[in-house]
Amino acid sequence: MNPVKVSREGVRRLTDLPNIGKAMARDLCLIGITQPAQLAGRSAMEMYRDLCRITQSVQDPCVIDVFMSVTSFMSGGEPRAWWSFTEERKRLVGQERLQPSSTKGGVA
Repeated sequence: MNPVKVSREGVRRLTDLPNIGKAMARDLCLIGITQPAQLAGRSAMEMYRDLCRITQSVQDPCVIDVFMSVTSFMSGGEPRAWWSFTEERKRLVGQERLQPSSTKGGVA
């Protein structure tokens, strides 16, 4: 849903969330998320790695931005467009690349 149209009180289904349409709702279901409340406190990076593992393909990095937008929203943040998380995602991915390989989770 367009973030401008999201009403926190009206969020009942995954497609009621900011930036979530039918395709992304299906992706969330693939990783075991079927209700919006299940997103609070989740790690967008872990969700992304789970989706890549389950689909056996590397997903577009913008999926991380979408996951960041919904985890932020369900943890009390304002509804924001997914692309407003791009710079934060790039910082996070850069930080993960700097960590020793034994401490980061792989996509495969």
